[in-house]
Amino acid sequence: MLSDIEIAQACQMRPIVEVAEAAGLSAEDLELYGRYKAKLSAEVMQKAAANEDGKLVLVTAINPTPAGEGKTTTTVGLGQAMAKLGKKAMIALREPSLGPVFGVKGGAAGGGYAQVVPMEDINLHFTGDMHAITAANNLLCAMLDNHMQQGNLLNIDPRRIIFTRVMDMNDRALRNITIGLGGKMNGVPREDHFMITVASEVMAILCLASDLNDLKKRFGDILVAYSYSGKPIYARDLHAEGAMTALMRDAIKPNLVQTLEGTPCLMHGGPFANIAHGCNSVQATRLALKLSDIAITEAGFGADLGAEKFMDIKCRKAGISPDCVVLVATVRALKYNGGVPKAELNAPDLQALSRGICNLDAHLDNIAKFGVPCVVAINAFPSDTAEEMEFIGQHCAERGVRVALSEVFAMGGEGGRALANEVLAVLDENTADFHMLYEDTLPLEDKIRKIAKSIYGALGVSIAPAAQKELQSITEMGYGALPVCIAKTQYSLSDDPALLGRPTEFIVNVRSARLAAGAGFVVVETGAIMTMPGLPKVPAAENIDVAENGKIVGLF
Repeated sequence: MLSDIEIAQACQMRPIVEVAEAAGLSAEDLELYGRYKAKLSAEVMQKAAANEDGKLVLVTAINPTPAGEGKTTTTVGLGQAMAKLGKKAMIALREPSLGPVFGVKGGAAGGGYAQVVPMEDINLHFTGDMHAITAANNLLCAMLDNHMQQGNLLNIDPRRIIFTRVMDMNDRALRNITIGLGGKMNGVPREDHFMITVASEVMAILCLASDLNDLKKRFGDILVAYSYSGKPIYARDLHAEGAMTALMRDAIKPNLVQTLEGTPCLMHGGPFANIAHGCNSVQATRLALKLSDIAITEAGFGADLGAEKFMDIKCRKAGISPDCVVLVATVRALKYNGGVPKAELNAPDLQALSRGICNLDAHLDNIAKFGVPCVVAINAFPSDTAEEMEFIGQHCAERGVRVALSEVFAMGGEGGRALANEVLAVLDENTADFHMLYEDTLPLEDKIRKIAKSIYGALGVSIAPAAQKELQSITEMGYGALPVCIAKTQYSLSDDPALLGRPTEFIVNVRSARLAAGAGFVVVETGAIMTMPGLPKVPAAENIDVAENGKIVGLF
């Protein structure tokens, strides 16, 4: 059996110019990064603005196992299947982070015969967007520390700096550090922190900005610190937004690649859904809607995270709404939610499946709260038994929910025909009545409680005094109408990764809150979630190498 990277390397890719032409774009619309990837010029959006929007399909999932359960694979395979059915489809995905690539999950460009290519490029440096985001973020940090070193005219309190440095790699040793040591010439000593790049506000801004001018304004709006008197200090006070925009001038342009079967795919931005808002860029999604009849995008991790943030943050900011949601479920993940350890998930266990099916029910109930029809995609694994898959299918039928077996990993687009037909049936019915979970006017604490109770199923919320004080301060500063972006474990509906299935009788513990004024939301951290992940005992990086012929091996 071929590995994902071997399948990708055996693919005969079409020149990206040909892929673009099939999508209605010309060679002049492209800024080429070699033969098989390109950025789309700023003029493309202007030229496509007159086109009618296609239908929008959001792919999300139940709570996963630590290995992930094929949401991107399903998204890619569904796009390929739509093309096989003669539909003009375009996929809009997030860019992978190097954190998971070298950490637990490995590559993040789909899998099997439902991948986007060139797979190695996409999973590693791609077109440099992650590096540009990291550089822009850390430039702001450097300018802030330099300002304090050079006289501190803004009276910045080094104890109240909230904007931190980032890097696109899992490195727990950098979570909490001390900088400026070694004497007067080396800066002002203070405590600092690192987050992973995909959790940074710069990443969120990239993904929510409508154009270059909006990007620059949002950069200026980043809250970086407070003065000794409590006055908020923004990036514009440091005159940093222009240089940050210069670093991001190319990164703001969506990237065009293709699937193994030549279906066009826009990959742009990559915020995690457990510690950020989990959706690709607004620009890429809007462009996919303008260039296709059916735009298929994804939101990270389970529907309690990515889909909720897609609905309550991205849709709110971009003025878009999904026409159909595909909820990816696997036998493995349902057994995991039924209490089976990861190492034993390949063994048949209908009892565990029966115990874990409540997790699927929770996500189906939650999606219904947004007024969008849903199709369940059973992502097939070789270890699944016919009885287990039949159990899930029967359960969905009893609930009156459309369901289809997805075999896109093994068969590519051909294995997604059944799923594509179910999605098309939902789109033809046109029954979506989209609405967000809460209104802008709801106080921030009540927004947190609304999500915790309605989506997670919590009894209530316990907000730490420091977080409560920060929420009050954010409201007094005039930002109380912003949506909230909750950082939470992806493995449970609760904030405790050990509470699997559909937990009840639990309290969500909010330990901190911070304003992301440039992005336009308030970040709320719960439980023990970390904004800088660590590597596992045996990281995926140990299996990645370069062969004598120069080919990368072991990358998923």
